[in-house]
Amino acid sequence: MPKLKLDNSNALLAQCDEGKRKTDYWDTHIRGLVLEARSTGGKTFYLRYQDKGDRQRQHKICAYGDLSVAEVRKEAQRLRSEIVLGGDPAVEKADVKAVPTYGEFAVRHLAHAKTYQRSYDTTEMYMRRHILPRWGKQRVTAITKAEVAQWLAEKTGEGLALATVEKIRVIFGRSFSLAIEWEVPGVTRDPTVGIKRPPINNARNRYLNPAEAKRLREAVARSRNTQLKYIVGLLLLTGARVSELLNAEWRHIDLEGQAWLIPTSKTGKPRHVPLSGAAIDLLGQVPRFGSCPYLLPNPATLKPFTEIKHAWQAARDRAVLPGLRIHDLRHSAASFMINAGVDLFAVGRVLGHADHKSTMRYSHLANDTLLAAVEAGAAKQVSV
Repeated sequence: MPKLKLDNSNALLAQCDEGKRKTDYWDTHIRGLVLEARSTGGKTFYLRYQDKGDRQRQHKICAYGDLSVAEVRKEAQRLRSEIVLGGDPAVEKADVKAVPTYGEFAVRHLAHAKTYQRSYDTTEMYMRRHILPRWGKQRVTAITKAEVAQWLAEKTGEGLALATVEKIRVIFGRSFSLAIEWEVPGVTRDPTVGIKRPPINNARNRYLNPAEAKRLREAVARSRNTQLKYIVGLLLLTGARVSELLNAEWRHIDLEGQAWLIPTSKTGKPRHVPLSGAAIDLLGQVPRFGSCPYLLPNPATLKPFTEIKHAWQAARDRAVLPGLRIHDLRHSAASFMINAGVDLFAVGRVLGHADHKSTMRYSHLANDTLLAAVEAGAAKQVSV
C-alpha cells in the first residue's frame, strides 16, 4: 500500500500498478484518506475508517478532478472530526438515500388523492405539467422555501393566473403535509408555508337580465346538441353547478315533492335543490333513453357529457353574449331570485353555499331590491 502526501502533483502522477485492477494511495497526513487509482484510468478519493462496531467503512468523497486536492483534504479532515465525535458518514449517506425524490413521493401523493378527490384529474394535471418538471428529481428534504418562492414568482411571470399559481402552491404544499403525516425520513417542514402571496380576486360576476336570458334560451334551442336547451334551462332555474347537473340521475329527482337530491356536492355533503313549477315543466320535456339512469346524458354514449364547451360557445355567440361563462348561469339564477325579493339566506340555501361569505357576493343585488322597495314606498306617499 503506497503511502505519500496526497497533493496536486502526487495525485496527478498516481497510476494503477501494472497487472493490478486498482492501487490504493494512502495519505501520510490525514488518517484514512485514500486515492484509488484503477486500471481503467479512473481515480477516486475515499475516506476509510472504523465505525462504532469496529467494521471497516468507506465513504466516497469525489472522483479525481471534481474538487481540488486542497478541497478534498479539507473535506476529509471534516469527516475525520465528525467520526471522532461519534458520527458515521456511511449512516448519514444511507439516511439521505432513504429520502425520496419529489417524483417518487408524488406517486404516493397521487395514489392517495385518487381515493377521495373528485378533482383528481386536475391535481394530476397540475402536478404533471408544473410541479414534476421542476422538482421531480430533487430530494424532498433539499427543497427550500426560497427556491419555492422564486419558482412561484416565475410561474406568475409566465402569464399564469394568480388563482392557478395558488392552486399549484396548494397541491405542492399538500405533498409536504402528507410527507410529515406519513413520517417520511427527514421531512419536518412544508417549504410552501409562509411564502407571501398576492391577493387573488376571482370575483367575476356576470348576471343575465331577462332579455338576455330569453335570447340565450332561443339560441340553445337551435343547438346541434339536443340536450343543451335542457341543461341551460335547468341551470337557470335551479342555480346548480354544471357538474352537478351533468351527473344528475333520474332516481334523485322527486317530481311530486319538487326536489332534486344531489348526493355529493362540492362541500362533500348531500343537499336538496328545490324545483320550481317551471323546472318541473322543463323536466317533463326531457327525453328518456330506455334504462339509462342519467338525467341529461350524451345521446351517443348514454354517459354524462365530459364537456359541452363547443356547443355552449356556439350558442352563446349566437345569442350575442360574448364572454358569458356557463358558470355565470348560476350567478344569474341567484340574481333573478334576489331581484324577486328572496333574502340572501334563502338564496344561499338554494345554491348550497357552505357559509354566508359565498352568498355575500350577491349583497349588492339585495340592496338594489331593497332600494326599489323604499323608492316604491316613497312614491306611494308622494302620490297621496
